[in-house]
Amino acid sequence: MPTSDSPPPAPTDYAAEQAWLWTQIKSEARRDADAEPALASYLYSTILSHSSLERSLAFHLGNKLCCSTLLSTLLYDLFLDTFSNDVELRAATVADLRAAKLRDPACVSFSHCLLNYKGFLAIQAHRVAHKLWTQSRKPLALALQSRISDVFAVDIHPAATIGKGVLFDHATGVVVGETAVIGNNVSILHHVTLGGTGKAGGDRHPKIGDGVLIGAGATILGNVMIGEGAKVGAGSVVLINVPPRTTAVGNPARLMGGKDHPSQHKDVPGESMDHTSFMAQWSDYII
Repeated sequence: MPTSDSPPPAPTDYAAEQAWLWTQIKSEARRDADAEPALASYLYSTILSHSSLERSLAFHLGNKLCCSTLLSTLLYDLFLDTFSNDVELRAATVADLRAAKLRDPACVSFSHCLLNYKGFLAIQAHRVAHKLWTQSRKPLALALQSRISDVFAVDIHPAATIGKGVLFDHATGVVVGETAVIGNNVSILHHVTLGGTGKAGGDRHPKIGDGVLIGAGATILGNVMIGEGAKVGAGSVVLINVPPRTTAVGNPARLMGGKDHPSQHKDVPGESMDHTSFMAQWSDYII
């Protein structure tokens, strides 16, 4: 039986990792309930009364996203059924929780992320909407997208594909278009748009490779590829492909080091969260 003091298992052992993480979350919730009695009932109803992470998450999302005509009990059943029957979704949830805890110094605990990180919650709800979309249950998928946008201020089309280990940091104003693809271990800051270039249909949205970091307020338009391990600086506007392991900055975005021989970095920005190391190469940068 894992305890809160046990080290986390290898990321490839999803069942053991989920068991360890759920034990950790419950331990954190008990600690917080003891420290802050005003939250004891809330923590009991959202975490401590549940037997598994998927039940806790389904209950919490159902209460967050419900409205007078979309009842929490209906949403709870929908979320629980989807998560319980898809091991890949559960593994992605665990990877997303780990990503937030490891990459964001403001994330004080796993339970804090589970309860309060709207970027995390928006992604988990989107995964269910995406599942519905692939099952041709498009009206319900779109209704869920609308509620996610209303409640979390994150607008992800249910057809968009999102990998695992993904962090939407702060998350407010993130927009992800219908044919967008986001890889694994990607970090995206607030007010990022992965959009199209007009009203043409078809495959028209960005493809984000594994390990990419996209800074706050960046706009990436069209069916362009942001290569594995690339970095897009805050406020940049990207309209063409960005090669792997390079940094694109500015409006319009330019590659650090030039387009013919762009500078390359060795780290994985989506994991390191290094937003500013390129400044040393930006010779005309002035404060």
